[in-house]
Amino acid sequence: MAGGSDAVENTGLSCARCGKPAHLQCPKCVQLKLPREDAAFCERNLGLPNDGWLYCLRKGQSQTPKLPHFDWTGPLRPYPISQKRFVPNHIDQPDWTIDGIPKIEPNSDLQHVVEIAREVLDAAARIVRPGITTDEIDAVFHEATISAVNEVICHGIPDARILEDGDIVNVDVTVYYKGVHADLNETYFVGNVDEASKRLVQCTYECLDKAIAAENKAVGVMKAGQTFTIEPMINSGVWRDRTWPDGWTSVTSDGKRSAQFEHTRLVTYTGVEVLSARLPSSPKVFPWVSP
Repeated sequence: MAGGSDAVENTGLSCARCGKPAHLQCPKCVQLKLPREDAAFCERNLGLPNDGWLYCLRKGQSQTPKLPHFDWTGPLRPYPISQKRFVPNHIDQPDWTIDGIPKIEPNSDLQHVVEIAREVLDAAARIVRPGITTDEIDAVFHEATISAVNEVICHGIPDARILEDGDIVNVDVTVYYKGVHADLNETYFVGNVDEASKRLVQCTYECLDKAIAAENKAVGVMKAGQTFTIEPMINSGVWRDRTWPDGWTSVTSDGKRSAQFEHTRLVTYTGVEVLSARLPSSPKVFPWVSP
């Protein structure tokens, strides 16, 4: 590991990556007082955060090497985040990238962009498993994801925490292509999940389905051809939330778990069409969904 390592003697710890007996411990993780179970490794090249990994503060305006002080509501803690990934110059960026102001009315095939986003989300679902970090998931798709684990309601920042057996994780994907955006998310089981978490995720999934059905009967001010998203966020406890010191991550105020699902929809003359629906090729990760 970069920067050296410390021996782990007769602790019974297992490697955070492969599960083999651990003989090394990352000194950076020791310095940051991260849990030892996530900072022990069997080989020298398997460390978690390297130099440059820091905790996020104030929506990225500042960073710190130490875990921020906060009245945490549940067992989850933020972990250091990797350095910013830059978009290659050959990839087109939105016209509002610099000042945040859209300037050109897009004229693109939104359905195609949504299909791309669905394929990205499905690819993320296939690699969700115990032992992977949310930063690694995000790296696969070049910062296209937001990850919400357990009591995180929304806006979780991908970081160095390793997903554990029994976790639930929401992966939220946004794709920009030729002037338009597509947005959708799903909550996944990590390994063997308890029954309460299974019921929470299924309930949230069904809430989205019912919301879509209700929209098809509602009378509103939106016009045919317009698009929008809706994403129910259901907490297993109280509805109130707290914001972490990063200024972005929203968690349940009682530390209980939360789940969410999201679709992109198109307003038609007869109702609402779901553009981001699951495909026949989508991974079969929800037992209650018919093949």
